[in-house]
Amino acid sequence: MQGSPPALEHRVPAIDWDRPPWNRWTFQNMSQVLRTAPIRRSRTPQVSNPLPCALQNIEQLSFRCDNGTNTTISKFLDDTYTDGLLIIHNDHIIFEQYFNGMQPHSLHLGQSVSKSIVATAASVLFDRDIIKVNAPVTDYLPELSSTAWQGATVQQVLDMTTGVRYDETYDHRDSDIGKTDVACGWKPPPEDLDTSNWPGCVWEQLLSLTHSEAPHGSRFLYRSIETEVLGFIMERVTGKRLPQILSEYLWAPMGAEEDANMTVDALGCSTASGGISASLRDYARFGKLLLDNGIVNGQQVVPAWWIEDIRDGPHGLFSHEAKEIFSNGCYRNQFWIEDKTKTTHVCLGVFGQAVYISQEYNMVAVKLSTWPEFLNRVSHRDTMQAFHTIGRAINR
Repeated sequence: MQGSPPALEHRVPAIDWDRPPWNRWTFQNMSQVLRTAPIRRSRTPQVSNPLPCALQNIEQLSFRCDNGTNTTISKFLDDTYTDGLLIIHNDHIIFEQYFNGMQPHSLHLGQSVSKSIVATAASVLFDRDIIKVNAPVTDYLPELSSTAWQGATVQQVLDMTTGVRYDETYDHRDSDIGKTDVACGWKPPPEDLDTSNWPGCVWEQLLSLTHSEAPHGSRFLYRSIETEVLGFIMERVTGKRLPQILSEYLWAPMGAEEDANMTVDALGCSTASGGISASLRDYARFGKLLLDNGIVNGQQVVPAWWIEDIRDGPHGLFSHEAKEIFSNGCYRNQFWIEDKTKTTHVCLGVFGQAVYISQEYNMVAVKLSTWPEFLNRVSHRDTMQAFHTIGRAINR
């Protein structure tokens, strides 16, 4: 996308903007690719949340990769298409490095890290009893009584344990997630498919999902559409759009350094499951907010019980596929639990996005990436091993 105008062969194709090599540019330029709405930071100086630095040299730390070879943090960052890495330990940034043209003020698409951010903003509504986590979804969205969410609770949506049938196969354009890409405005309808009966927006897709494949609460299955349900509930009970909700209940009070943004469709509906772009430091601030039990500058921004429930809540349901990522893990409140015997929790997004919050290491690690594939379990396991290597080294 260099030049004015960019050469034809270098222009981002609308159907493939998130694929390589285009994602190396698009993930830092979402407002030039899709419609976005701002998530405003606070304009009050007293609300700022500075992150002091005490930099350490960790680049030559070595660890064993998933394939059995040895590598260093520096080589790992290069090998895994890193755009930014930031480590916080003992309230200080100890490492901050940018690649691929990214800068401290740059915004980067978080993909499904967005799920954890949206759910954390929702926790304020839970705490104020505006939304009850054990209430049926249809208490807030009665239109869904004719869908497969009939009988499901908000908590089951948070934990992705409803029985709703939804196919999240990323590389099949006619899967349910492929239809979501079109419905939310991320992609044009594929020209080689008959899309005449596809939903025109995400709300229409929710209404079309009428098939159950399991009793609610009986299984875990990762499905992005669950976060879209949560987003609509949040908008319904507040009468506000999701970017405004995130700004008022989370982004501004946590002292974000930059405005974030969120993709929206032609109706102004936000992509709750993956549409947030933010700066590396602000993703780290979000992680530190959770590490610090929801407190910023002495103020309780996020309820402590919510964070404790992520760390130690009723964990148990998981899937075979998920165990290939976290062998002893689980999922709670739109967060991944690395090991259900510990409190470390992780926000993950496809193409290599990660926010790692570890009480055990007193550490937050944020890695933003542009992998050439949606999922790479080897790169994911190497990322977790890199975080453990750093955590052990800085706590000696």
